[in-house]
Amino acid sequence: MIRGFRVDLVVPVKPLPVAKTRLRGAADGGVGSLTAHTRLALALAMDTVTAARAARRVGSIVVISSDPAVAMELGALGADVVPDPSKGLNGALRHGARVLREHEPACAVAALQADLPALRPDQLDGALDAASELFGSGATRAFCADEPGTGTTLLVAAPGIELDPHFGRGSAAAHLASGAESLDGEWPGLRRDVDVTADLEQAAALGIGPRTRAVLAAREQPQADGRPL
Repeated sequence: MIRGFRVDLVVPVKPLPVAKTRLRGAADGGVGSLTAHTRLALALAMDTVTAARAARRVGSIVVISSDPAVAMELGALGADVVPDPSKGLNGALRHGARVLREHEPACAVAALQADLPALRPDQLDGALDAASELFGSGATRAFCADEPGTGTTLLVAAPGIELDPHFGRGSAAAHLASGAESLDGEWPGLRRDVDVTADLEQAAALGIGPRTRAVLAAREQPQADGRPL
């Protein structure tokens, strides 16, 4: 393991109205209110960044987003928010990695997905420790696959190595083909990203962060006319 190993993170967050579109309705019992949906999308990102900030291996966090609410709320959590360059997800991640290395040229950098409401700081530290061990043995990049094993929730590049992200459909295989090594470990909260309602239910069973929990609790509270929120 590399002594004193710390990693700077880049976290991409889409504009909230178009983020996590397959979750539309999950925050309000299927109604599909845009207000409820954006509240959920923001809560997912905030719980993810809060957990990441508490990890001992994490240094700086740069959030790539052009959404004003994201900038305000995640900035308040201690992240630096940088406008999205509008070059797609992988372009945003490459831009974020460059921003991080402008300040710390020798840092290790990692891309972390923003939809991990069950993430625990110790799980992220465990994955980063595993990456450090791989880098100490000569590897240059490593990734953590999602729970199904086809996607990627975390991609780490050793100091001085380009991040080279390949997120998208089948990203686990794409990262493996690009030369990144797979990280082995349980880390259920790190692997449980949330794309659809079933994923959200699984994350809730693991134990989600307070903001996402509050959004889900609110959908059970009746309005004045007796309907759920």
